[in-house]
Amino acid sequence: MKYVVILGDGMADYRQEILGNKTPLMVAKKPFIDGLAKDSELGLIRTVPSGMKPGSDVANLSVLGYDPTESYTGRSPLEAGSIGIELTDTCITARANLVTLSNEENFQDKTMVDYSAGEISTAEAKELIEFLAKHINNESVKLYAGISYRHCLVVENGVINGELTPPHDISKKPIKNYLPKGNASEEYLKMMVLSHELLKDHPVNQKRIKEGKRPANSLWFWGEGTKPNLQPFYSRFGIKGGIISAVDLLKGIGKIAQMRVIEVKGATGNYDTDFSAKANACLSALDDGLDLVYLHMEAPDECGHHGDLEHKIYSIEQIDEKVVKPIVESLRAKGEDFSILICPDHPTPIATMTHSADPVPYLLYRSNAKVNSGFISYDEQSAQDANNLVCPGYKIMYKLLEV
Repeated sequence: MKYVVILGDGMADYRQEILGNKTPLMVAKKPFIDGLAKDSELGLIRTVPSGMKPGSDVANLSVLGYDPTESYTGRSPLEAGSIGIELTDTCITARANLVTLSNEENFQDKTMVDYSAGEISTAEAKELIEFLAKHINNESVKLYAGISYRHCLVVENGVINGELTPPHDISKKPIKNYLPKGNASEEYLKMMVLSHELLKDHPVNQKRIKEGKRPANSLWFWGEGTKPNLQPFYSRFGIKGGIISAVDLLKGIGKIAQMRVIEVKGATGNYDTDFSAKANACLSALDDGLDLVYLHMEAPDECGHHGDLEHKIYSIEQIDEKVVKPIVESLRAKGEDFSILICPDHPTPIATMTHSADPVPYLLYRSNAKVNSGFISYDEQSAQDANNLVCPGYKIMYKLLEV
């Protein structure tokens, strides 16, 4: 038996008047996924435990079969694993976004223009982070470059449990009410203000502005945590698993869980990603001995954060045509039994441009055990009407693997 999880990050949404009171999943042309729905189990997954924030970290841990209430120690430590940072038991880490802030003179008066600094390239970001590191790093503080706008700060013997707001939660909002609070807040804020002073006139940003791009003119810290301790995926489930993703978070989870992390050329983490290359990499990994591939696509989530309805629908349609269809057709042609789980990790509604903790719709198809679901489409409403709720959410992996 082969297993595939097709994870459309942030794919679920709310009904919108502009769509005739439907959701992006309802209006997207996805004939192949909808064709599977009639032979599949549909339902909802509560991926975010009560009292926890609806981040991709918590939600993806759930879908992967890990109980976040036991295994979650913060987002940034998971990303640190992807970068290859060796953490000690006394380290804390924080995600360091390169962001675009508005041009008011006082730092506190600025607005969060873009949490991704215009999806700055990894090469440009690396130059800026290495420049900042020369001014920020010391014996106890180290800044590490990651991918695009996503970077990592490591503090030795630091304190935790401050209040750090994810920048994608405050798009287009003034930052004054969301600056660091509580433990270590003064140190975080000093580094953020210093980063703005250092970056605002940096040649990389001057060039970006001339090209009509948004400058990466500040660091923004969030997602702090401590060294994670995930049980290896093979030890937990007795099968060989791999992860395909363009983002550090998922790669870090994969590495820490000792799964095979599969790099795909052309994977960007947005709607311009090479969907076909991801599908081909999934099939190749299954041929190469893996039992399960967790195929993560960030595109719908990024579109949700940017309020980009058109490309969110486009991303769902690309997942249907260039991911689900070729994977299912190829596995059917091989004549091997397989099971496929299709779901988001959490909703990222266009209306709010940030994550929601609402349960997400799932579709579970088994080639050797088709069911008559009574549904002809996969969306939020049909999943709700199916009256199947997986709670706690981490049990969805157990359901997929029938363990």
